[in-house]
Amino acid sequence: MRSLRLLTAVVYLPILSACATSNHAHDPNHDLGIQWVKHAAEYEAIGTQVYRKAEQDLPRFVEDKTWDAMRGHGAPSSLPAAVILDIDETVVSNVDFQLTFERPFENHKLDTWSSNYQSRPIAGVRSFVEAARASGVTVFFVTNRPCEMKSGSDDPCPQKQTTIDDIREVGIDVDADHVMLSGQRSDWDREKLVRREYIAKTHRIIMLIGDDFGDFVPCARTKVVAPCTVAATRASRTAALEKYRDFWGNGWYILPNPMHGSWTSAE
Repeated sequence: MRSLRLLTAVVYLPILSACATSNHAHDPNHDLGIQWVKHAAEYEAIGTQVYRKAEQDLPRFVEDKTWDAMRGHGAPSSLPAAVILDIDETVVSNVDFQLTFERPFENHKLDTWSSNYQSRPIAGVRSFVEAARASGVTVFFVTNRPCEMKSGSDDPCPQKQTTIDDIREVGIDVDADHVMLSGQRSDWDREKLVRREYIAKTHRIIMLIGDDFGDFVPCARTKVVAPCTVAATRASRTAALEKYRDFWGNGWYILPNPMHGSWTSAE
């Protein structure tokens, strides 16, 4: 259990809000996206709905040995089934971090916050993971939280343990072999396709679950990262939406995130 309490964040909200207002900076208390995630019953309902649909679809994809959520990958039917989940806004919510951190965003701020506060689950995720594992499906967690060295530590990726702790705190047990961060290996950059293909060498991926287009579609980001060669645009993302239309709600399950993501930089 983390020592600090979410109550601390609530106490400081008025102070942060006042500072933001006086500096004409972003005020999370007037950000409709953040407030919707924090307070709307609709947000909870959508999470429940997405994971319930995914859970209902599980038996069909486990039984159909020809099914592969990695479009065109052609995984051998003999491989064990697996699902891949993103983490932030897919397994754990960091809306309280969004409400309290001092902008601009920096990776170490999220890691420090996560190390000191109890994680909150996305509605429905725990039931889904339990059902998947009960069906013999391996669950992998692929996140773009980056590995970054910390002063005074020899650990090349101290953020990994923080991430594992976050998942465990929402009631999902996990080990290091099934959590994959950006930069954990030299070829694991922010393009998740590389890590999905790595998992696909040993597993038949039957589901992808996330909150960002890049959790499903290759080369969906505006920053060009190998193996991508061209930056994504709004037009290319719209074209990909149509290209993969048959997968949405049918092996691919996307959760809402109006707070942050690759969509914010697309033009």
